[in-house]
Amino acid sequence: MTRPTFAALPAADLDTLARPSIVLFGASEATPYDDGEPSHSADAPAAIRAASLGFARQLSQIDFDLGFTPFPDPDDARGVVDLGDVDTRPEDAAGNRERIEATTDAVLAAGGVPILLGGDDSVPIPFAAGFADRGPLTVVQIDAHVDWGDEIRGQMLGYGSPMRRLAEMPHVTGMVQVGVRGLGSGGAWQIEDARNWGSRIVTAYDLIRGGIDAAIEAVPADGRYLVSIDCDGIDPAAFPAVAMPTPGGLRYEEVVLLLRALAEKGEIAGLVLAEYVPARDDPHRLCAAMAARIVAVTIGLALGNNGETPPRPA
Repeated sequence: MTRPTFAALPAADLDTLARPSIVLFGASEATPYDDGEPSHSADAPAAIRAASLGFARQLSQIDFDLGFTPFPDPDDARGVVDLGDVDTRPEDAAGNRERIEATTDAVLAAGGVPILLGGDDSVPIPFAAGFADRGPLTVVQIDAHVDWGDEIRGQMLGYGSPMRRLAEMPHVTGMVQVGVRGLGSGGAWQIEDARNWGSRIVTAYDLIRGGIDAAIEAVPADGRYLVSIDCDGIDPAAFPAVAMPTPGGLRYEEVVLLLRALAEKGEIAGLVLAEYVPARDDPHRLCAAMAARIVAVTIGLALGNNGETPPRPA
């Protein structure tokens, strides 16, 4: 039986990767707070792949979100492959982290840009760990929360702590956090710790005042950007299928504009998308479709426009 892949792109195996351009893989969880309990986003990788099939036959057409055609030749996937899912088990947090990190490292060693379909927001920790000795990296996070928790419920590697743990990695030298708002970021000390470390926090209210340019201007130029998107960073009016819906946040178009700016200012080194909760999606899986489009846009930007001239505005 053929394994489903993102947008019907070619499947691949980790042991036989041959000079890929972009490599997708899924991970349902890394470090759960409740040992043995599946992540609330455990089914997200499969749901995102399923939603992506809705535009799989259109990849050789103009993508107005990009301004070019990502796959001009429908028979040429341009080196983009899908590995399937990393074997994760809710009762084996240490093994989950080891396998996610090793997969990320192997993709980078093969020359590919890794894109991880999560999974809860603990998966960015081993994903970023896989970039060890491949810095410097600037983390660009879209999230309603700063995620600078230290120890939560006896756990230091759960989904409330990824940005603190990433900041402790020597190859992470900068951080821009976009869309922060509402409750759920813990005590004020977490915000202070993030800022004292050097993180540039662009709140949802900064975006109201300055538009998405407020976030774009906070990102240093000529960087290599590790993009971490927690889906609750998107406005729940558009993306309600998350564990902690928080009023406000980015629109889809603002996410695209930020991703485009990163590709123009420097290099997108990798993407991890987390915290989509399929059980809270509508029957048509419209949130899964939005998540899949964000991934598709990132793929196109990492590939580049292949020399195509963008269409002129009307």
